[in-house]
Amino acid sequence: MFTSSETPIIAAVVLVAFGILGWGFYRARPFGKLGILAWLQSVVLMTPWLLFFGLFAAGIYINIAGILLLVVTSAGVYIFLGRQLRQAGQDAILKQRATERLADAATVNTNNPVVIAEVKLQPMTIPEEDLNTIKGIFGIDTFFATETIPYQEGAILKGNLRGEPEEVHNRLMKSLQERLGDKYRLFLVENTDGKPVMIVLPSRTDPKPIQLPQKVFAVILLAATIATNLEAAGLLLNFDLFANSGRFSEALPIALGIFTILIAHEIGHWFLARKHQVKLSWPFFLPAVQIGSFGAITRFESLLPNRKALFDIALAGPAFGGIVSLIMLVTGLLLSEPGSLFQLPNKFFQGSILVGSLARVVLGSAVQAPFVNVHPLVIIGWLGLVITALNLMPAGQLDGGRIVQAIYGRKTAGRATIATLILLALVSLGNTLAMYWAIVIFFLQRDAERPSLNEVSEPDDARAALGLLALFLMIATLLPLTPALAGRLGIG
Repeated sequence: MFTSSETPIIAAVVLVAFGILGWGFYRARPFGKLGILAWLQSVVLMTPWLLFFGLFAAGIYINIAGILLLVVTSAGVYIFLGRQLRQAGQDAILKQRATERLADAATVNTNNPVVIAEVKLQPMTIPEEDLNTIKGIFGIDTFFATETIPYQEGAILKGNLRGEPEEVHNRLMKSLQERLGDKYRLFLVENTDGKPVMIVLPSRTDPKPIQLPQKVFAVILLAATIATNLEAAGLLLNFDLFANSGRFSEALPIALGIFTILIAHEIGHWFLARKHQVKLSWPFFLPAVQIGSFGAITRFESLLPNRKALFDIALAGPAFGGIVSLIMLVTGLLLSEPGSLFQLPNKFFQGSILVGSLARVVLGSAVQAPFVNVHPLVIIGWLGLVITALNLMPAGQLDGGRIVQAIYGRKTAGRATIATLILLALVSLGNTLAMYWAIVIFFLQRDAERPSLNEVSEPDDARAALGLLALFLMIATLLPLTPALAGRLGIG
């Protein structure tokens, strides 16, 4: 049986897991069969990991073959549900189109003309000729505009959206570009009443690229991060590199390993940004002596086409960096043997559920020894996972915050940011690292990303499931094992 000190943590993990699944079911119900099938795909994708960690907490260990079997089975069920979902989606689209044709026919046959009302609360800044051209792109089969309101340097057009949001928005943007070139941007967003509206803004309001002073600052931070990577490597080898510069060659391999993970993270962002034709700023690395670096801050220098692009770019960095880190960690565990460079206290593996469980699976009873011989890649991989997990915290413009915003919208992302800051403030009472991150998020990263051009269309269910999986692995990386539970599992 579990001790009294273990029970709250186990209960918290179970509640978080079922809370995520329950929240997904709550959001899926209004969409009927389509929503339930999408939710089931999320459940299937998370099930292998929930089973693995749940059984692990109960003292039942699954070897690599068992894990692969769970993943393969999950993938098979996921593909089956995907086929059912696509079939149901096609049926729903056919019904929607039939309903729209009936509605359009009724509109055409009516004898009462439709009057477009214009409410001008402030002077319209868009030239009248351009405004008339913009209004001309809308129609009964795309977006039936009924009201035009001045807004900042552009205008809001209220009306009725006809058809699938992404298809309609793409058609309207193409038509706007054909008539007025690159002069204006067309946003499809939800109004305060939940109804879609179109916002037109001049292209001069687009995000601006970073200037020369900012580039110089980015280079300075890069140099500082290289220095802290080397210093962190030296500290891991039990010497201060700044005081023993002659031992540079000893610290270099570990420093290069940490920097490789940082670069993999940024390459992931860059690769998906290029795919979606989005420009990124230079990365502003955050140097840290403790672990080499806390990652980097990267800004968008162009508008995002939709929330799918925001999700893909945000997830790509942690995915690339996390996969490289996991490969290094597992490879290091497999290469660990008596006489390896590092001898870690077994309590080291209590610091992370994910790292501790992988070490228990690969090394077996070796983690019960007072000191465990590990290959340097274990240390590098663990640091990479920590850096990745910190950037996956669901707050502001961190990768995790962008993922939450992409999947659940700006309101939920704002609430998640507040909750994360409160949690960090509580944890910082006993951990200075949490205080550092609370300060960084509050002063630099707390705001959500600006809306994408199409803010209405949500990412598909596969992306939502991947986002949940990323957040789950973030928790598994940062959440430690209690000494009592770790001892019961044979760790420490």
